[in-house]
Amino acid sequence: MDEQLQRVFDQFDKNQDGKISVTELNDVLIALGSSSPEEELKRVMDEIDIDKDGFINLSEFLVLCRSNFDSSDAETELRDAFDLYDQDKNGLISAEELHLVLNKLGMACSVEKCLSMIASADADKDGNINFKEFRKMMKSPAKE
Repeated sequence: MDEQLQRVFDQFDKNQDGKISVTELNDVLIALGSSSPEEELKRVMDEIDIDKDGFINLSEFLVLCRSNFDSSDAETELRDAFDLYDQDKNGLISAEELHLVLNKLGMACSVEKCLSMIASADADKDGNINFKEFRKMMKSPAKE
């Protein structure tokens, strides 16, 4: 899972300086079609920023993600993450939807690569990821 979280962190860290700034956090939210007032972003940053340097580093990000997966809200957060990718809201993530969202996030990913990613987690072999498969994939350790 740490490898997957590192990739997520890297997508937020646009300038690759090892830190996520308020601006970088806002840019990702905008790319996903959402945004928050600057005051709210600063409040969130302040909660996550353990060393109080004004940025989120990888270790702070990992603490945040692990605590979220261990919390009682984990199912809700997984559902929110799933819904982000399920663009047509049919309860399934297709390779095309995965491709669309990853590219919105600035991750250059071909449809073929997305098909491969879907196939690796598609337990029922229907060509899509349902929520049960998504949950299992997100809670499984990363494959090296």
